Amino acid sequence: MQSYTSQPVDENGIVPHPEHPDNTIMGWAYRPDALGIAVRHTHDVVGDVPIVVTENGIATSDDQRRIAYTSQALQHLRETMDDGIDIRGYLHWSLLDNFEWGRWDPTFGLIAVNRETFERHPKPSLTWLGAIARANAI
Repeated sequence: MQSYTSQPVDENGIVPHPEHPDNTIMGWAYRPDALGIAVRHTHDVVGDVPIVVTENGIATSDDQRRIAYTSQALQHLRETMDDGIDIRGYLHWSLLDNFEWGRWDPTFGLIAVNRETFERHPKPSLTWLGAIARANAI
């Protein structure tokens, strides 16, 4: 499953999220808790089967904000595991700042990419998340 934010839906469809200073570059609400909500919903819908989070992250130019978001999202994921939901893996979106939805602006990556030279520069979030992965612990 994949999760980045939460989005209200009413009888007319998706309710646009209002502009807010905490919104991500994508205009999405800053909702690290959405990962836990999505995992629980997935578990409720599909039952007691293993779950892999294939995408989770935040589009931001502030890497400390990326670390804060991901740290909180992983805490919510840990809580689902503590409640007995079988989580088999977590993949951060994305390794590199990529061409996302037709533009270069949404920087989701753990590694910055210079758009002129395509040089790659690891961000502090890469080291931080790598330490969590090596320890195999949230």
